[in-house]
Amino acid sequence: MRVLFACIPWRTHFQQTVPLAWALQAAGHEVRVASGPELADAMAASGLTAVCVGSDEPVVDKLDALLDEEVLKKVEELQERGDLLVDLSENREEELTWERLRWGYRMTRRTQAAMNDAMVEELVEYGRWWQPDLVVWDWMSSAGAIAATALGVPHARIGTELDVVGRMRRHYLRVRAQQPAADREDPLGDWLREWADKYGAEFGEEMVTGQVQIEQMLGSMRLESDVPHLPMRFLPYHGPSSVPRWARQDPSKPRVLTTFGLSLEQSDRHQALPMEQVQGMLDAVADLDIELVVTLPERFRKELVRVSGHTRLVEFVPLNAVIGSCAAVIHHGGVPAFMEAVAHGVPQLILGRAVPDMGERGPRLERAGAGLWIPGDTPQEFDGDRIRAALVRLLDEPGFREGAGRLREEFLAQPSPSDVVRELERLADPKPRAQ
Repeated sequence: MRVLFACIPWRTHFQQTVPLAWALQAAGHEVRVASGPELADAMAASGLTAVCVGSDEPVVDKLDALLDEEVLKKVEELQERGDLLVDLSENREEELTWERLRWGYRMTRRTQAAMNDAMVEELVEYGRWWQPDLVVWDWMSSAGAIAATALGVPHARIGTELDVVGRMRRHYLRVRAQQPAADREDPLGDWLREWADKYGAEFGEEMVTGQVQIEQMLGSMRLESDVPHLPMRFLPYHGPSSVPRWARQDPSKPRVLTTFGLSLEQSDRHQALPMEQVQGMLDAVADLDIELVVTLPERFRKELVRVSGHTRLVEFVPLNAVIGSCAAVIHHGGVPAFMEAVAHGVPQLILGRAVPDMGERGPRLERAGAGLWIPGDTPQEFDGDRIRAALVRLLDEPGFREGAGRLREEFLAQPSPSDVVRELERLADPKPRAQ
């Protein structure tokens, strides 16, 4: 069969689809990966056949353009109660008011349009020519759902985080149904419906949820959903990389990796932790008898004033090559670091709410006894001494290593991408092609 992957031009989102694309290709299926031109090199480097669609304007610039004075003022107002644009884990009925939900979905429409609109027409045009049997789309890449609907082919939504987006959608539809008929707007649904109408198709909730949800998060952490789901073990892919010499042998002291993801390279606005707080963390752990490895782009390293002798600053390191040698990992909640720590049974400390599902995943990590989470709802929570105290607990209390080991066992029992291929074959059930 022919399988078309669609992803917004955001490198980490694309990378988390690559192992499944490889598995499909290894099983003998034809695979194409489609995204914006700014992702062309990353797609080609994966060894998969790339299709560039849309404009070459950086997606970060498109998103930053949305944050005008009016929007920033509203965000500041909502942040007093928790901004639904940032933390989508909110599940308290009293906090999910129509005002907040409606404004959140108005912004969701604008955000989705900014990331996807430029890709749609060329993606549909290519699909009509290539005739895929199945479309797989990243959870933020609605262009894939639109194209599949226009083409009339099955489609699957692939996610890595807990599906708080899907649950928030169910909350929205529930609260919307309680409003007067004249006030029941649905900005996201209307946007998708406009695209469906353009191609003579009908909008349905499957354009939001996918006909099937491929979930790479641990099953014990999964949120309940009516959408059919396929569990899949997360496998690492970081792009072309090599193992540095220092990582080829066991460390002489407990090694702690601190990483805040690749988004730092793309935009100052997407920093998970301000640099003054990074400096405070480094100062607070300076006297610990550890080897501290910190991944930071060069432009941020220049802002550091003090770096202790036991700290190794690096631009990048493939996480799967180093986390296995670590005694603990500190990160911002990004799925690659989270799942690599799980895969190796390493305790982890998560800082902040930079990732939409952290309000759910952080507490679940703590309940599993595999790590700690500091939400950072106030600047004082990121005090260096507090981070130090949490790290010392991870290093000294054996229960965290035991909890991380239990998550590792669950991780290893999940279906591999190759197992998921068979399920996708049943979903697509391609018809013979005319010769």
